[in-house]
This record gives sequence, structure tokens and C-alpha cells, in this order.
Amino acid sequence: MSPSEATSRSATTAAKPPDFLDPSFWLRPRDERAAVFERLRALPHPEFVPPRLPWGPMANGYYAVVKHADIAEVSRRPQDFSSEGATSILPPEMDEFYGSMINMDNPEHSRLRRIVARSFGRGMAPKFEAMSRQVARRIVDELIERGPGDFIRPAAEMPIAVLSTMMGIPGEDYEFLFERTNTIMGGVDPELAATPEETAAAVLGALRDLGNYIGRLREDRLAHPTGDVITKLVQVQEDGEQLTHQELVSFFILLVNAGMETTRNAIAQALALLTAHPDQRQLLQSDFEAHAKNAVEEILRVGTPINWMRRTATGDCEMNGHRFRKGDEIFLFYWSANHDEKVFEDPYRFDITRDPNPQLSFGAVGPHFCLGAHLARIEIVAMLRELLTSLPDIRVDGEPVRLASSFIEGFKEFRCAF
Repeated sequence: MSPSEATSRSATTAAKPPDFLDPSFWLRPRDERAAVFERLRALPHPEFVPPRLPWGPMANGYYAVVKHADIAEVSRRPQDFSSEGATSILPPEMDEFYGSMINMDNPEHSRLRRIVARSFGRGMAPKFEAMSRQVARRIVDELIERGPGDFIRPAAEMPIAVLSTMMGIPGEDYEFLFERTNTIMGGVDPELAATPEETAAAVLGALRDLGNYIGRLREDRLAHPTGDVITKLVQVQEDGEQLTHQELVSFFILLVNAGMETTRNAIAQALALLTAHPDQRQLLQSDFEAHAKNAVEEILRVGTPINWMRRTATGDCEMNGHRFRKGDEIFLFYWSANHDEKVFEDPYRFDITRDPNPQLSFGAVGPHFCLGAHLARIEIVAMLRELLTSLPDIRVDGEPVRLASSFIEGFKEFRCAF
């Protein structure tokens, strides 16, 4: 059934928008999800979603921004749409751990981004690429030795190992990072935590563990500096700037969750898509270097690892003909924008030759475009190159089990065969 057919079939239920922050919506069949977003994109203005929960942006409801053009417009106007709390819909006791630059406006945002960019900017790309190739080779060799089975851990270890190597984190701590990021990003899944209270306690505990961990690394690097990224971040820069302890904690939590979780899920999505579309897989394998760049963009578009970001209207303003009032909460739904029929011809087709491909999985043009986008692309390319070279017949085995989350397109069970 096509999304349009699903729209017609469920016209009576589609009139009232679902709560897009409810994880159960994202576990629906993809054609049902697509039908809901198709209906919303056809509306002249963003749909208002009534309040559901008693705290944060849900207390008064929010506007669902679903069109590619609207998300691009909001993203390029930080003076009208604040990024404070961009990634958080959690209770206020967790705010101290989410004070990273992704949840800030200027001038604080530009200051932190400037400090961090020295260690993660595009100038580091050659070093990232060499490191990613080496890590991918080791991971795939170990996968071959273990044999078919779990694919989540190999996909997760790619970003964990690259980022940890950059930060001087030893290999014996990879499991610690893997477990804590799983808890934070997947805490609302009912199979992982039975009650909201258990969820909050588990997530808060994992956040504190990561905060304490980076705090110990900070003290060690201040006393015994090395050439790794953590040392660079805690040292006073040439212009006198330096990350405070709290800024480092928040950035580290952002880095290990956004950098590790999203890349691992993009790698898993890649294998799922190439398994489901053997013609595209064959095309990619016929000349990997010629098609890899476009293939990654299409994987990111169709897979969309991050579903949304939050913005708040700083004052009364207009956006593409719609009036917002000061304090209005706005959610930018990237999955919908990445399937916008006004931008992408035949948007539900997986096509690794699609060009141009202005996918918004790293955000739209603006101050909050993902600083690590180039690193994520390098890691995905390196992993796919090694997988398709060393295991040319690797494929998904069975049906992957999706994570119950509104924020990320993740998996909690994903098996491979070769």
C-alpha cells in the first residue's frame, strides 16, 4: 500500500495529528508514517499538536514543521527561533547534562563551536579518513572471525573506536561507552525500562556516569597533557579561550551520543537498504568509489538517523506565511523533510544515483548544521567499503527490531548473514 492509499484509507483518523514525540508513532509501518506526513505537508501551515505531557515543550503543545522549505527557513533564522533545549524533552533535573552547544544560541554557541571546531573541523578530514579505514578493517576482520549474527555491535564500534582514538580513550572502556549511550538514547523503550520513573533513573544514572568519566579524564589531561582531543579541549587556547568543566561534560555527552549512536544506526540502515534493494547494491559494488558519496547521502536521506530537533519562537514572527507567537514550541521533523515530494522526485525510492540530494539529516543551512557531518560521512564510507569488499554477500538476516524512540531511528536487534 502506498502512502497516498494509506492516507485515503485512514482519512477519519488522520484528521487529528498524532503526538510525534510518542515513540509508538515511529514504530508504525513506514507507509502509515509517510501517509501522516504527506497529509501535513499538504496543509498551508504547520499543524498544532495539542499538549500531552506536563513538562517542557509538551506542556502547551507544539507546532509540527514538516516541509523541507519550512525547516530550512527556521534553521537559517536563529534570531527568531531559539535552539535552547533543541534536543531535550526530558524532565528539568536532566538539564545540566544537556547544556552543550547544540542547545545554545549565540554568542555562547559560536564561542563553543569555535573552540571545538579546532579539533573536529574539516581540516582534520585526512586524519579522520586514515583512522576510519584502519578501524573498519579491524572491525570487519573481527566480524569474519566471529561469524554471522549480531550486527549492532560492529556498527556501533565504528564511531566508538574512531572517537575514542581521537580522545585517547582506551579500548577497555568501549563497553562502558556502548552501554551508557544505549541507556540514554533508548531509555524510553518499554523493554529497556518498565516505568517512566525507571527510565528517568536509568538515563540520569548514565548521564552522571559519563559526566564523572570525562571529569576524571579532564583532571588527568590537565596534569599529564598528551596530543589527544581531550587535552586540546581542556588547555587554554591561543586566544585565551577554554572549555569549563561543565562545558566539557556537556560536549562529551553530546559527542558520544550524537556521534556514536547516529552513525551506528546509519551504518545499520545502510545494510538494511542495500539488502532490500539488490539492484542498488550491485550498482554500488560495481564501482564503489564512483558511487559511494551519493550512496551515503541517499542512505542518510532515506534512513534519517535523527527524527527531530526543537526550536522556540523568540518573539512574534512570520515564517513562510505562518505567524508564530513568542514562546511557541516548534519541532522540525527531518524524516518528513527528507521525503518531501516537492524536493525529491519519487521520494520513497532508494536511488544511490540521486543528484542533487539536499537531505537534511545533519540539519539545514544555519549555525547549527552538524559540526561532525564530515566525520560521520567518512566513517560510513569506510565501513561500507570494508564490508562490501571483505564480505561482498553480507545481508540482513531476519527482520531488524526497531528501538522505541521518537528521537532516533535506531535498532535494538539487528542480525547479519554472510
